[in-house]
Amino acid sequence: MLLPLSLLFVGAVLVLNGLWMAGRIDDREIVLINGATAAITAAVAAVSLVQARDVADVRAVAMTLLFSVTYLWVAFNRVSGSDGRGLGWFSLFVALSVLPEAVRTLRAATTAMETWLGLCWLAWAGLWFLYFLTLALQRGFRRQTALATLCSGVLTAWLPALVLMYGGRA
Repeated sequence: MLLPLSLLFVGAVLVLNGLWMAGRIDDREIVLINGATAAITAAVAAVSLVQARDVADVRAVAMTLLFSVTYLWVAFNRVSGSDGRGLGWFSLFVALSVLPEAVRTLRAATTAMETWLGLCWLAWAGLWFLYFLTLALQRGFRRQTALATLCSGVLTAWLPALVLMYGGRA
C-alpha cells in the first residue's frame, strides 16, 4: 500500500541526484530532496514496522531503511562538506546486503511486477556498488554513476510508482 509513495520519492531523489552528480544542480540545493526522501521513506518504514507480522515484513522495513540512511547521508555530506568516502563504504555494505533480496525476489516471482522488483533490486545493488567505486575508492566513474542514477530513478522508481498509483498491481 505504501510502495507507490516510497517509489515516487525514491524516483525523484535518484533523478535529481543523477542531475546533481552531472553538475546540473548545486550541492546546497540537493540537500532538501535527500532529507525529505530520507524522512518519507523512514516514516513508511516506521509505519510498516508497527504493522509487521513476520520476518518478511521486518526484512522489507530493513531494505527500506537502507534507502533512508543513504539519502540522509547524502544530505549530511552536502551540509557538512564531507567527501563521501564513508557513504561509499556504506554503499558497499548496502550493495552486498540487497543481493540476497534480489535473488529471493526473482526466485519467488510469479508475476511481471514481481520479476520487475527482483530486477530492480539487482539494479539498485549495481548502483550502490558504483557509489562504492566512485566515493570510497575514488575511481573516475562519476559520469557513469550520474547516468546510472538518473536512469535508475526513472526506470526502477518513478515510472513504476506512477503505474502503481494509477491502477497497476504490485
